[in-house]
Amino acid sequence: MIEVTGLTKRFGSKVAVDDLSFSVKKGEVLGFLGPNGAGKSTTMRMVTGFLPVTAGEIKICGISMIDSPEAAKKKIGYLPESAPLYNDMTVQGFLKFCASLRGLSGAARRTAVESAIETCFLNSVARQSIGTLSKGYRHRTCLAQALLHDPEVLVLDEPTDGLDPNQKLEVRKLIKNLGKEKAILFSTHILEEVSAACTRAVIVDQGKIVADGTPEQLIAEGRGSLYDLFHKVTSTDNTAA
Repeated sequence: MIEVTGLTKRFGSKVAVDDLSFSVKKGEVLGFLGPNGAGKSTTMRMVTGFLPVTAGEIKICGISMIDSPEAAKKKIGYLPESAPLYNDMTVQGFLKFCASLRGLSGAARRTAVESAIETCFLNSVARQSIGTLSKGYRHRTCLAQALLHDPEVLVLDEPTDGLDPNQKLEVRKLIKNLGKEKAILFSTHILEEVSAACTRAVIVDQGKIVADGTPEQLIAEGRGSLYDLFHKVTSTDNTAA
């Protein structure tokens, strides 16, 4: 569902992403783990076509993001880091607007909005202005817009960032459930999220992949815990967290 080969991104003389290759299958939740500044968000933005690549290839459901970006993007639901919202819109109104941008109308739009609201547990606030919502509900609203067109692939950049412990637990459960039918790639710097939501994890540091495997395999490689492995393979003074 997601195939990345030799992905590289340079900003002037700085190499932010350095020859990354990985894939994500249907029914797989891949956690993209690394310290701040490791190249996670840059990778997410290239995979979704938001940033151009310096080198490499990205295929979404077999479609090249570089050669056929519009067709590839139709297969993706994207939740960017710190996703913006229109505070004066209601949750329902915002989702209707986003569904229209996706080319949905009439009964199809209504069904898509109702399904996204139900999936993200937004029924109690559907007619409430976004500006009055808690951070947890705002986050769920952002996630709901990524689900409107029932994409085969979800790319989520730091999906639990800034949430309280209960809200993080809810989002992790939702990601795990969605991952049964979709291919999901999500970035995080929180170690516990790998065991809580992922079927597989990739650890990146300074734009390179330094570990790849299931949570159990990575824990075994760390000889005790994922935390031990994370500190072993990341090189930022061995203090990344």
